[in-house]
Amino acid sequence: MTGARRKEQGFTLVELMVVLVIIGLAGAAVMLAMPEAGGSLAGEAERFAARAKAARDTAILESRAVALQLGRGGYEVARREGGAWRTEARYEWGESTVPDVGGRPEASVTFDSTGFSEPVRVTLRRGDERRAVDIGGDGSVHVVR
Repeated sequence: MTGARRKEQGFTLVELMVVLVIIGLAGAAVMLAMPEAGGSLAGEAERFAARAKAARDTAILESRAVALQLGRGGYEVARREGGAWRTEARYEWGESTVPDVGGRPEASVTFDSTGFSEPVRVTLRRGDERRAVDIGGDGSVHVVR
């Protein structure tokens, strides 16, 4: 009877090690599945490109100029109405994202009523990572991979 009691008193070292390995694997899976703070830079570039395309399409559909005004904190979409620019929407950059347009952190890209613009490359930086969005003179918008 004393042998039976000894087995019931606790877990073996192997059982504890198996539980710790399972907990470690589950924790690693959760960490790998979590998104980056502020989203990925690639996702940020895709969102910016989609909003630039929408601004171009709006300029064409409404036959009026639409501008993207980029700055360190984010960017705005503005429409030309009655000789003045009116901000329609403001978007913040993700955490620690810095824009670079020809060496400047601030710039403006204007789509005219036909959707054309001055060609520009907007480079988004976050630490050592970089993504670029090219806006062509014909109004085309592409994320450079």
